[in-house]
Amino acid sequence: AGAPVSFHRRVRVTPSHSDPAPAVRASVFIATSLDGFIAREDGGIDWLEVPGGDSGEDYGFDAFFGSVDALVMGRNRYEVVRTFGEWPYGTKPVIVLTSRSLEVPEELADRVETMFGAPAEVVRELGARGMRHLYVDGGKTIQDFLAAGLIQRMTITRIPVLIGRGIPLFGPVPHDIRLQHVETRTYANGLVQSTYDVVPAAGQVRAAG
Repeated sequence: AGAPVSFHRRVRVTPSHSDPAPAVRASVFIATSLDGFIAREDGGIDWLEVPGGDSGEDYGFDAFFGSVDALVMGRNRYEVVRTFGEWPYGTKPVIVLTSRSLEVPEELADRVETMFGAPAEVVRELGARGMRHLYVDGGKTIQDFLAAGLIQRMTITRIPVLIGRGIPLFGPVPHDIRLQHVETRTYANGLVQSTYDVVPAAGQVRAAG
């Protein structure tokens, strides 16, 4: 028999006329193929395995993960993560954005929650709970938060492989989004990791970093 599951009630965050608290930061830390995809069309990520990779190298992920208060991801990303042999996020709170009920194993019920609402409302709700740094993951979720002006920093690690087709990291944006280069690191196995700050659009307030 499989592990017991609970069906989470969705938290529907309601619109507000106020802006999200500028104290809440949201960051992206993700790997892409050299041609800009984060997964194959079927969600496969087997291409992330790099020949000659250093199994002891975490590419800065542990330090980044230690700095965030919660993860925000879409349903598709959550379902991919659930196929991993071990839950990779420890006890860190995970917010899954979905308009439908979600099956969550009992052992994760104290750390996985579902929400449904616009990105700005999700950020406002989590900020009201005292969260100050969010890790946004999953292609559609990243695109939605970026379009809403809610991402402050992106760390993108490019894997030296072309997969031809797949799920892209970026999509249409409502206007040009300018980035400020922070740093680029190269690794012996060919990975290239670049970090960018997102330049706020006119009238936006940059979250405290």
